[in-house]
Amino acid sequence: MAKIAILDRKCIGCGVCASSCPFGAIDMKEGRPELNAGCRVCGVCVRACPEQAILRLETRTESVDKSQWRDILVFAEVSGGRLHPVSLELIGKGLELAKNVNFQVKAILMGHQVAPYAQELLHYGVSQVAVYDDPELAYFRADAYAACAEDYIKFAKPSVVLVGATALGRSLAPRLSTRFHTGLTADCTRLELRENTDLVQIRPAFGGNIMAQIVTTNTRPQFATVRYKIMNAPARREAAEGEILPRKLPKAVQTCRASCVSVTPVPPGESISDAEVLVVGGRGLQKEGDLKLIQDLAQALGGDWATTRPLVEKGWSTNDRQIGLSGRTVRPRLIITCGVSGAIQFTACMNASDHIVAINTDPAAPIFDVAHVAIVGDLYEIIPQLMKQLKEGQA
Repeated sequence: MAKIAILDRKCIGCGVCASSCPFGAIDMKEGRPELNAGCRVCGVCVRACPEQAILRLETRTESVDKSQWRDILVFAEVSGGRLHPVSLELIGKGLELAKNVNFQVKAILMGHQVAPYAQELLHYGVSQVAVYDDPELAYFRADAYAACAEDYIKFAKPSVVLVGATALGRSLAPRLSTRFHTGLTADCTRLELRENTDLVQIRPAFGGNIMAQIVTTNTRPQFATVRYKIMNAPARREAAEGEILPRKLPKAVQTCRASCVSVTPVPPGESISDAEVLVVGGRGLQKEGDLKLIQDLAQALGGDWATTRPLVEKGWSTNDRQIGLSGRTVRPRLIITCGVSGAIQFTACMNASDHIVAINTDPAAPIFDVAHVAIVGDLYEIIPQLMKQLKEGQA
């Protein structure tokens, strides 16, 4: 870990450091520089100081005893009266990772009257389900849920904690990582576990231009969030194996300052993440009205339609129909991309689809690297031909 240090004995108060800082992180008070919370430890001030009165110091974090932290913990989310599918996907990935280091996979479940969900989890290979069941947890409150999760993590000391990248998970995970002064990697697309139990967390970075490998080497537990439809859920076993561990509500829940005043259910609606067939329009569409081609093909196939981010930015579509890092992750049985170039921000959220058909005029388009069927041509010619063949087949 790095930090900036100012040597008072060498500083002459010239103010060069303050004027050179790109983040405005140095204030001049009574002729002396002081760092504020805006410091990013970039080192610009170190190079700018004419008196060499500013240093960039590297400090080493003392490593924890990794042998004291074992197993993989999955946060099992109950949403809309059901187990969120991402919880089962995380259990499947946890079981895969655990084989390499002889870990067990455990789950933590919070809510009110959640016993049936705990019993269901035992059919998917977890060795233990810790249950916090109380009316206080009937509705999600970040501080209350974080207090319960913190309580069990301190008790079980898991090496890895996996959380779904849902609205609830994205609120809970950072609170937990802060309480344990450890790292959190959000929206992972791949996970690997080394023999020394370090979790390699892989995700797109720098706008999706590279795939970053992030490792938390000195602290435990290791927190990661994963999107829905990225991992594979395990097959449900006929026999329920493992134990259900009821846990008492921590005292910290009683002191939580937030309370639920009212609840307004979100109107039920279909999500492109659940679609079995998707037709996707990209930058290759010339005008907004051309989305009708995409919609008609999707309807003919009995599926749904989606778009890429450029079309959302143009106002042609809404975010709930966007595939990508800033949109939705999908995993349909069939996806047909039309005029989509295939930037990594897009492909990282759809490349696990069973069958990928890509239509693009550019034979070197990156989308063809992940496509199972590549059609080089004009979507305005190919889609009408596909529609004609579908109608003839139906007749």
